[in-house]
Amino acid sequence: MQLFAIRTELIKPKNNLVNKILETLKRQKIAIENGDLIAIASKAVTAAEGRLKKLDLTKPSKVAERLAEEYDLEPSFVEIVLKESDSIFGGVSKALLTLKNNVFTANAGVDHKNAPIGHVALWPKNPQKSAEKIRAEILERTGKNVGVLIVDSMISPRRMGTTGVALGIAGFEPVRDYRHDKDLYGNSIAITRHAIADDIASAAHLLMGESREQTPIVLVKNAPVRLCEKVDTKSMQIPPERCLFTKLLNKNLKSR
Repeated sequence: MQLFAIRTELIKPKNNLVNKILETLKRQKIAIENGDLIAIASKAVTAAEGRLKKLDLTKPSKVAERLAEEYDLEPSFVEIVLKESDSIFGGVSKALLTLKNNVFTANAGVDHKNAPIGHVALWPKNPQKSAEKIRAEILERTGKNVGVLIVDSMISPRRMGTTGVALGIAGFEPVRDYRHDKDLYGNSIAITRHAIADDIASAAHLLMGESREQTPIVLVKNAPVRLCEKVDTKSMQIPPERCLFTKLLNKNLKSR
């Protein structure tokens, strides 16, 4: 597998993201081929879609003010997090643990980083539809059948730092199911599934960086994936009642 970090100009609201991708690849003399994957930083999609919020136009609720005081955050910032979150489980200084689009993440993806001063960046409104739209436009304009990932960073329990997560994907199977396979010793594998899309997202995230790198695109060649026209996005998710973290967090919240 080969990964190529693609440095672009600053992505701004109403920019055509596919134009930026194709123009930059042409300028760097890198050709798109059938079977390639294009990983795109969620902030680039956010910027192109205009998913930015101005903090001083957001009036915090009493709940936001209480949480802001408890966790050392701006009340207007917390108000936006409240509106963007599916669930909030608590927090630590400067961060709330939230569930957003079935992903555990800090602050529901709301971020000061790489947003204009006085604004915060949100996740794309519908990362899955964004990925599908970008893939379709690339196919129409180049004739190449590629996969697309919308990549953001995620946190893991008791692990320092961020890794990549695929918020939306199009054009390839995101999970490989190992259940009923055999291991090296002939044992049946009972529950293991391999998060292919998230692993590739992490590889791309390594090249994208987290600050001023300005490399929101990573072209991935020879990835060990199976292309498909229609993606089963439910295969990437675990129902709440079967998720180890959700079940235990909900149990602890109810016992307080």
